Amino acid sequence: MSFLWVISAVQAQDLEPRSYTNLPIGLNFAALGYLHSEGEVSPSPGAAISDASLTIDTLVLAYARTFSLAERSAKLDLALARSCFQGSAMLNGERVEADRCGYNDPSVKLTWNFYGAPAMDAKTFASWQQGIVLGTSIEITAPLGSYQSEYLLNAGANRWIFRPGLGLSHKLGRWYYNLSASVRLYGDNASYLGDTRLAQEPQTNLQAHLIYTFSPGHWLALNANYFFGGETSKNGLSSGDGQNNSRFGLTYSLALTARSSIKLNASTGVLTRFGNDFDSLGAFWLYRF
Repeated sequence: MSFLWVISAVQAQDLEPRSYTNLPIGLNFAALGYLHSEGEVSPSPGAAISDASLTIDTLVLAYARTFSLAERSAKLDLALARSCFQGSAMLNGERVEADRCGYNDPSVKLTWNFYGAPAMDAKTFASWQQGIVLGTSIEITAPLGSYQSEYLLNAGANRWIFRPGLGLSHKLGRWYYNLSASVRLYGDNASYLGDTRLAQEPQTNLQAHLIYTFSPGHWLALNANYFFGGETSKNGLSSGDGQNNSRFGLTYSLALTARSSIKLNASTGVLTRFGNDFDSLGAFWLYRF
């Protein structure tokens, strides 16, 4: 089970194992999670900073429901988050510091597995054997989070983000692999550091995950991604900050009861051009009802 984890400051670097897998329809999931990130996190798109050292602590609340769409399985994810930031960086030759909290921009994501994933109830699903599953998704992030134009660092981004994606998953015995590609399309922020208009080019994200299942609800995933593009411009002037980064991570899931489980994850930057030299640790509790 994969949820949409929304952390505005690091959203381009996410790692989502099991994001295109078949699930029984008619299920509801709730999740409560905590994510800690620290290092040279890029605090804001287009920020002309150096020597950044930032800590971000984020509390996440998420909900998901599975349902049938054209007789194939589909899932709707909703996520809300609140982040606290603390750290400093050099901006225009001066050391600037930040210590504040705010609400992240909320996101909604629709995933539809259009091939190899028939819509089934839980009883029928128990005897079903997965082969190749192909799916598509669309994620929308709305500019409803905390944002103050005079600050470089905000929990919200003050712009719309649209993210279409395609994915493949395949199960072979206890092994399971997942490949996906997505593109983030950014709206403009017309109130960046006052009245500057911030624009950003599309950013492409490629992901690969290898998962081993010990028992139902008990699995371990190796995660990797590569993302590029996303160069920003301010009032039409390019910032020369296009991304060319990669991250590696681990995710561990353990079922506590028939309805609840915990998920632990960790990731680190392995290839960095801008804003990716940081480490993240997360813990999440999931409940099915």
